Amino acid sequence: MSESPTFQRRRQRRRSVAAAVTLAAALAAGAAPAAPAAAAAQFVMKFGTATMNEGQHQFLKFYKEQVEKASGGRIEVQIYPNSQLGPIPREIEGVQLGSIQGYIGPVDFFVGVDPRFGVFSAPMVFRDDADAAATVEDPAVQKAMYALVTPKRMTGIATLSLGASDYGSKKAIMRLADFAGKKIRINGTALERAKLGKLGASGIGMPLSEVVPALDQGTIDGTISGLSIFVAFKMNDLIKVITVTNDTYINSIAVVSTTWLDTLPPDLKKIVIDGGAAVQGKTQQWEFDFSKKLESDWTALGGTVHMLPADDLAKMKTLLDPVADQVTKDQPAVHDMLLMVRAAAAKH
Repeated sequence: MSESPTFQRRRQRRRSVAAAVTLAAALAAGAAPAAPAAAAAQFVMKFGTATMNEGQHQFLKFYKEQVEKASGGRIEVQIYPNSQLGPIPREIEGVQLGSIQGYIGPVDFFVGVDPRFGVFSAPMVFRDDADAAATVEDPAVQKAMYALVTPKRMTGIATLSLGASDYGSKKAIMRLADFAGKKIRINGTALERAKLGKLGASGIGMPLSEVVPALDQGTIDGTISGLSIFVAFKMNDLIKVITVTNDTYINSIAVVSTTWLDTLPPDLKKIVIDGGAAVQGKTQQWEFDFSKKLESDWTALGGTVHMLPADDLAKMKTLLDPVADQVTKDQPAVHDMLLMVRAAAAKH
């Protein structure tokens, strides 16, 4: 026997009331109605760096926020600091092959891509942190840097200066003479080797992920790194004194795999490329602010920061001033790049 329309309406009202009561009880108990599931990203971007808890890592955080928001969640940016995607050379190769979608790191490690990147590790080129940052952000310099990676299936999206290179050694470098005989880890450029040779030391090329074990095992006596690296990697167990000379600055480039970019629709490709420029200035300012507290962070770990005496700094300048020209004089393309960077640094 079929139900009457009146009976059907009464039964529907009872169901509605019961559902409302159930929902109210759930809310009273602190539960919330289930939110609709977020749409899955259409593309995943693995972005790596060798460092952690410093400017390059912060760039990745800002970049992730920028790209995911601009793409409406269609791109998921996955951050891999601390060489989680492999040693620096493998990360760069991965970007070229497209197995890694992005990488940010010191330009020194790109000398295998093009030797002209080595000029950024030339001593006595930059006056201070602000000068180094203004130089690598100079439109002509940045354009030239991006042009070096383009033929190698990489697209440059941002440049960043990370401040001065400092010296850390298990046996402290208190005077210029203390460099003599030491094996010091470098990023691996000819200019770094020549610089240390002038100081009586030997430069040992090595990715960041190998530095602490090499110090511990005695393979190297010390390393050139930004103060943020000594702090982030807690090298205070091996090194107590960081020696400041401000002779060379660490400059970084962020690159994206062109192979991967070519798989994106035009709108997302533009978001990926423009995202670097969108957060570059914000990251650089963050780096300036961050650097101000690094000395106290190192002191809190039990270390000290030492500036070479004025007479030693003057002697160091005399020794290192000619290095860049001596190393590049027989490499016209590299020397021309040096002159361009020098001119930009002098202008800013």
